[in-house]
Amino acid sequence: MTDVTDGVLHTLFRSEQGGHEQVVLCQDRASGLKAVIAIHSTALGPALGGTRFYPYASEEEAVADALNLSRGMSYKNAMAGLDHGGGKAVIIGDPEQIKSEELLLAYGRFVDSLGGRYVTACDVGTYVADMDVVARESRWVTGRSPENGGAGDSSVLTAYGVFQGMRASAQHLWGDPTLRGRKIGIAGVGKVGHHLVEHLLSDGAQVVITDVRQESVRRILDKHPEVIAVTDTDALIRTEGLDVYAPCALGGALNDDSVPVLTAKIVCGAANNQLAHPGVEKDLADRGILYAPDYVVNAGGVIQVADELHGFDFDRCRAKASKIFDTTLAIFARAKEDGIPPAAAADRIAEQRMADARRR
Repeated sequence: MTDVTDGVLHTLFRSEQGGHEQVVLCQDRASGLKAVIAIHSTALGPALGGTRFYPYASEEEAVADALNLSRGMSYKNAMAGLDHGGGKAVIIGDPEQIKSEELLLAYGRFVDSLGGRYVTACDVGTYVADMDVVARESRWVTGRSPENGGAGDSSVLTAYGVFQGMRASAQHLWGDPTLRGRKIGIAGVGKVGHHLVEHLLSDGAQVVITDVRQESVRRILDKHPEVIAVTDTDALIRTEGLDVYAPCALGGALNDDSVPVLTAKIVCGAANNQLAHPGVEKDLADRGILYAPDYVVNAGGVIQVADELHGFDFDRCRAKASKIFDTTLAIFARAKEDGIPPAAAADRIAEQRMADARRR
């Protein structure tokens, strides 16, 4: 535990990635709950971000993920134009082994204890049904089922927003906002990825997929036999003639190993924290690869769950998510103007909005 504490303190108070307002370590021995709730910023409003349920290799890894993800949510919510800061929670453990009603209720009590400073939702390993259970102990829960006053599955608009980001990327690079005739590689066809496949096929794209879960691949191929499946992500990113690479699984997809061998001209996907470390965005730019910042294009889901707090309206949310197209183009324009990679341009815009909010 000493190592975990030291790691948290270093990130919070001494690291360039710090600046978090609050980190809560949660434990309920009766249910087996071990969780971390990280609040990065409430400058724009209550922190909003999902709950990830994942079998981390260590508690330190879980804390690091919560800190990284919550920081990303501050930037995502700012760029989406939401009146929310950034937060994220992680529950440590294999959800298929330890998830229970008792554990989720205990987690809900911890969320509630923050009095609305943190609003949660679904993420990797948690689903609408889980949020319904958490909501029995706290009102600060979104992503609930329509039967329980919620908006349901947020992955629908997440995929729609990524599609809009791809269209903007195509407009910027090729002068036409269509993916027709383009070869798109999607790594991860689960919650979000399978919806993205539908958008791309409808637009006339050729789709190549991979996923660690063979049942997810099979679901796509059974419905769309024209889709091509490859063995793994390494094979996908090396696919000849690939136009767009869409990382839609876990973070760190763009790293020192993957960027040098990428064949795609555009990277635009749903995964959070795609850049494995600072400097990767420059590596992409040096190779002439256009990167659509992940937290900008995958904001459709958070737009949906934020709307749930005010009485959900799907058409209103879809209209907001459509603006991801314009936001992405604005980032590319700012990047060109400032002579910096798009990821840095997006950061500047988001940081300015948060700074302006703090001065009010």
